[in-house]
Amino acid sequence: MAKEGKSIVLSAYCDSGYPGPEHFTIETVPVDDLADGGLLVQALVMSADPYLRASVKSNSGKPLGTPMSGFIAGKVLESKNAAWKAGDLFGASLPFTTVQVVTADQLSKTVSWKLSEFITEDQISLGIGVLGMPGVTAYAGLVDVLRPNEGETLFVSAASGAVGSLVGQIGKHVYKLKTIASAGGPKKCALCKDAFGYDEAIDYKTASNTAELTALLKAAAPDGIDMYFENVGSMHFEAALAALRAKGRIAVCGSISAYSDAAPQPCAIHPGQLIYKLQRIEGFMCAPWLGDPKGKALRAMAAWWKEGKLKVQETDYHGVERWPEAFNALFTGANVGKVVVHVA
Repeated sequence: MAKEGKSIVLSAYCDSGYPGPEHFTIETVPVDDLADGGLLVQALVMSADPYLRASVKSNSGKPLGTPMSGFIAGKVLESKNAAWKAGDLFGASLPFTTVQVVTADQLSKTVSWKLSEFITEDQISLGIGVLGMPGVTAYAGLVDVLRPNEGETLFVSAASGAVGSLVGQIGKHVYKLKTIASAGGPKKCALCKDAFGYDEAIDYKTASNTAELTALLKAAAPDGIDMYFENVGSMHFEAALAALRAKGRIAVCGSISAYSDAAPQPCAIHPGQLIYKLQRIEGFMCAPWLGDPKGKALRAMAAWWKEGKLKVQETDYHGVERWPEAFNALFTGANVGKVVVHVA
């Protein structure tokens, strides 16, 4: 049995600005003995996701000197659990440690899912992408929260990212929607149209305020939008709300524009508009869908991927020591699609 692994440890808080390598250390840690009901697992890839920004703030409650946790995909090296066998591929929310024992108690509390029936080991990065948290998040927000109808218009912010790129493709290729992307810069806008099939792409960097972004959205959707998949917040939310038709829906998935702010930035909502236009705004998190024992969302994403309806773009980093750099890229715009850190 492996005697040690490497952990990504939080070494300094970052209350404003963007977290980077100076906030983390890579430490060698011992591997515990494997007890009944547990698993010895090896991480093959680790995810870097915007929601982890909250863990790096001093008010997070996370002590310095403890491992970061998030989504990983890997394989079981040894099992003393009847539900798993050595060689099984998995995805899970666990500490960012390359080799570790997962106890029976941890297994009962964490979100985990089997990947072996969908992919082989050389495709393991999909387990933190289209067949992991981003894919299930895209499914949950679009299919179950927004509930699309053929022919409707969908607006997606952060549309070239891990979640947004999948939302647009599901909307276009599965539900036959008109899809409008918001992305930063000409290259990302071109990618949204050429690779992810968006009908229109707005370069939000050309808008300096809500009014200018609203005008860009109106030009792309003169008759308004039926749905908005929110990943950014701030002026994106306000522009989308201004363009929302009667019976329109907003799924609030993220607010990356505010994650590094010292204090939350409010957005204007007029309750009367929601009442008289029969509009709905709903926040959600993917955990219930990831933890679904029937795996409805995961199976749907796997089927659409195998049918060629979903294309995957990744920004790859190699080596556990590069995770802090990969995490920083989420906030500086250096990534396209899913950020993947290969650690084995």
